[in-house]
Amino acid sequence: MGNWIINNGFTAVMLVVWMGINIFLFVWFYLFYDRGDQFYYTRHLLGSALPWARAPAAVLNFNCMLILLPVCRNLLSLIRGSFVCCSRTMRKQLDKNLSFHKLVAYMIALMTAVHTIAHLLNLEWFTNSRQGVYDKLSTALSSLEDAGNTTYLNPVRIKDLDPQQIPTYFAFTTIAGLTGVVITLALILIITSSMEVIRRSYFEVFWYTHHLFIIFFAGLVFHGAGRIVRSQQRTDPPHNFTFCKDRSDEWGRIPECPIPQFAGGFPQTWMWVIGPMILYVCERLLRFIRYMQTVRYRKIVMRPSKVLELQMVKSGFKMEVGQYVFLNCPAISQLEWHPFTMTSAPEEDFFTVHIRSAGDWTDKLIDIMQQLPEGAQGPKMGVDGPFGTASEDVFDYEVSMLVGAGIGVTPFASILKSIWYKFKESNPKLRTRKIYFYWLCRETHAFEWFADLLQVLEREMEERGMGDFLTYKLYLTGWDQTHANHVMVHFDEDTDVITGLRQKTQYGRPLWDKEFEQVRKENPMSVVGTFLCGPAMLAKVLAKKCAKYSDVDPRKTKFYFNKENF
Repeated sequence: MGNWIINNGFTAVMLVVWMGINIFLFVWFYLFYDRGDQFYYTRHLLGSALPWARAPAAVLNFNCMLILLPVCRNLLSLIRGSFVCCSRTMRKQLDKNLSFHKLVAYMIALMTAVHTIAHLLNLEWFTNSRQGVYDKLSTALSSLEDAGNTTYLNPVRIKDLDPQQIPTYFAFTTIAGLTGVVITLALILIITSSMEVIRRSYFEVFWYTHHLFIIFFAGLVFHGAGRIVRSQQRTDPPHNFTFCKDRSDEWGRIPECPIPQFAGGFPQTWMWVIGPMILYVCERLLRFIRYMQTVRYRKIVMRPSKVLELQMVKSGFKMEVGQYVFLNCPAISQLEWHPFTMTSAPEEDFFTVHIRSAGDWTDKLIDIMQQLPEGAQGPKMGVDGPFGTASEDVFDYEVSMLVGAGIGVTPFASILKSIWYKFKESNPKLRTRKIYFYWLCRETHAFEWFADLLQVLEREMEERGMGDFLTYKLYLTGWDQTHANHVMVHFDEDTDVITGLRQKTQYGRPLWDKEFEQVRKENPMSVVGTFLCGPAMLAKVLAKKCAKYSDVDPRKTKFYFNKENF
């Protein structure tokens, strides 16, 4: 349990606080509408569906306030920069921004479902009360005249329409009904298109439907303007419902029972969401400004395994290791922006991205670049960023484990290049004394574009007598018999047959228990940062290993897990 707390304790506290606020809001507003005297007559018409509709609405306001903040990447980068002097635990929470974004979205979906079902029941009971189906008091309350838009309680004002058609009429002719339909449809499309299978296979569908959030928030702001949930107002003389509820025939005829007055509550949703909406608009304006800045291609290289390397120059561009940018190519799409980790080092006067063929957008970009004449500039490219990631903290640890899978090696290319420059300049600020690097690939060609960097680092470390600084292991997870035979023939050579490196490529997957045990043994009393850029399944494995091999004793080894998120 103690090991788990080391890696997840603060995150658990944050989630408990978030859930606690949700529970508090739900219970508070449920009791407010279930016990409040001003809603006695409203509850008589609607029963318990009233608090079941209003309590989720309060939770929705809170979560709709939060949903945009985790995707305000410039804001997160600013906060990350302000936490440089703070603990790494605080900064780690920012790396889980998309996980929190999804969690908030799940809460919004759940509360929307409860809110919608409760209001469908409310509409049924409003309609029946208007038709005189229920008791005398319900009929009297539903028959109150609309004088100055204050005296009525039942928002269903139609009587001369087929009762079966009233809910549909209400849904498409009132502010609350129409905006509710639009909000619900937009949310359904956003959630369904966010499923992993769609996001991975049809990213463009995910990208475009996710922008329905604009319609969602517009409808949300105006939804409360319908004021269909109404409460009793104070009158002079006062209308005492405990005395007057059984005397509806005498309302307005005796001084003790004046006609009750009702009014809808002031819309509050806009007050919850206006701040995040303004922040997000500023975020998009900043993106537009960056898009308009000129980006010049320094070099365009087609690497093996359909990996495109772009070296670009942009005025005033400054980066840190492991950061990423969003790229937009108007020749392909004016609206689509895609994230790519930079493989260059901060010490270089340009920035580099490696783009693997992984969908329609990347395929089209690679096709465009392959058709360019030798030495020609590529199409206009918009660049937004850079944005911070977990890998920025790699030099805050004495010991780091870097794990990349496939193209997931890109942030570590930036880190290893930066280390090379720091050694070259004898940078005294480098506190990292040991790095373990693991790269898992399915095919041999994927190693080729990165092997040159590792060869340079090998030579640099040996020349400086620091051969133990970097331990790297390359794993090939896919091969055939022809390849295996070729490796066997050249097994006795000093360098690897695939990469040309002195460290031989290993076949299969790492035995993580063995690797973590070795790191712990070689680095007693050290804080080890474990960084992953790879699939979710591997993340779960490494997170468990970090918890398993961490020791609560401050004098022993601790592993902190960090994962790249886009």
